[in-house]
Amino acid sequence: MEKFNHYFEVNRQTWNQKVKAHVKGDLYKLEAFKKGASSLMSYETNALGKVDGKSLLHLQCHFGQDTLSLSRLGAECIGVDISDEGIKLAKQLNTELNANARFICCNVLETSMHLKDTFDILFTSYGVIGWLPDLKPWGKMIAERLKKGGVFYMVEFHPLVWMFDYLSGKPILKYGYMQEEVIYEEYEGTYANTGSNMISKEYGWNHGLSEVINALIEAGLQIEYLNEYDESPYNVLPDLIETKSGMYVTKDKLYPLIFEIKAIKS
Repeated sequence: MEKFNHYFEVNRQTWNQKVKAHVKGDLYKLEAFKKGASSLMSYETNALGKVDGKSLLHLQCHFGQDTLSLSRLGAECIGVDISDEGIKLAKQLNTELNANARFICCNVLETSMHLKDTFDILFTSYGVIGWLPDLKPWGKMIAERLKKGGVFYMVEFHPLVWMFDYLSGKPILKYGYMQEEVIYEEYEGTYANTGSNMISKEYGWNHGLSEVINALIEAGLQIEYLNEYDESPYNVLPDLIETKSGMYVTKDKLYPLIFEIKAIKS
């Protein structure tokens, strides 16, 4: 993966800036979280069920809110993320909240170089796989870190969402569903704090559903289900409409916004 090191380093620096901006934005509701509010959405809580007493590895955990929310539910959690500022804040929150989660700063693809434990559950969510150039080593790492019979669960923005360029403020169809070339974007602000004057410099990759599924199957996991939904729990795309249930949809609902996968290591 050495040929991608430049991309990873630019993204790491951008995420370090995002952490500082996101604690000031409204999306993550940090003060409410500190007072006991969970950061988890209904999709992941329904899928993961009771986690009390289970070991859980949270991949690409940002600054650890979901990791700590799962820890509050009784899981023995470790979170990993490429952003050293994110992990620094996660550790601070862990101490402040008197929680018992652990956090490791590393590229998610190199998790097995930093961690030899195996887990009952591996979890990752919303805006994660687009930072990875190749999902085969990702799938291999997931299988390595799962116990036999362990569960992998992900909920993620749908690949169709990433075919659009949103920088002009409206969706413009621009990128391939199965595009192999890296996508570079540079813009002011961040999805969780559009008023920030930080400059986001980001390298990303598009992955179709077949690539995601096959990376997990080839690693030895058994797919329990794949679901697609025309709603999102986050209002992070232009012109979304809030529903009565608190989700967000496009005006015409012509394509799915998120998907979820649950898989088992047999």
